[in-house]
Amino acid sequence: MGHAGGKDTPAGPNATGSAAARGGGADAPRSADATGSSNAGGPTLLVLGDSLSAEYGLSRGQGWVALLEKRLAADERTRRWQVVNASISGETTAGGKGRLPALLAQHRPKVVVIELGANDALRGLPLKATTANLRQMVADVQAAGARAVLVGLQVPPNYGPAYTRQFSQMFGRVAADTDSPLVPFLLEGFADDPDWFQADRIHPQAKAHPRMLDTVWAVLKDVL
Repeated sequence: MGHAGGKDTPAGPNATGSAAARGGGADAPRSADATGSSNAGGPTLLVLGDSLSAEYGLSRGQGWVALLEKRLAADERTRRWQVVNASISGETTAGGKGRLPALLAQHRPKVVVIELGANDALRGLPLKATTANLRQMVADVQAAGARAVLVGLQVPPNYGPAYTRQFSQMFGRVAADTDSPLVPFLLEGFADDPDWFQADRIHPQAKAHPRMLDTVWAVLKDVL
């Protein structure tokens, strides 16, 4: 899910690098099982994402979601929060929308971070459908009494100037219309630097994930 781009295969590039080189990743689903911490009784933060959030190509514990869990646990003010990572490599907004109701019922989160959309672009899905899916997910989160946080993604210029611009603006528009916090761009600061990506030039290396966490944390810290 990086930005040095190409098409994806189960073991190769994902929507992040190419279609998502700035965003998500059309990888083969890695796991449908949500994983996370177990601070029974504390509020829950649910992450619904694609390979950028599912530790694609990394060792367990190296991804930004796992690092977030550690950061929360290290601070007395946030240590009661438990993190559930329901991200799946290759996930689309339609897939996330379909899984979300059961996840909300099971985990009853207070905050839901939605990091989806790059694989929609990789598959050439209409922006209208992607936008509608994002809106529905936010609506479902809000109806459950939780706060949605949208994570913005980008696609590389080879998608054409109009599509590239509209895709990027989509996240801000949905966030504004639904009064939801927005992380402008998950790969901010390194999306165009291949040194930060795995061999597929799409998914960020482990060393990039602390930067990704800092980008998310800049917005998330005011929501918790």
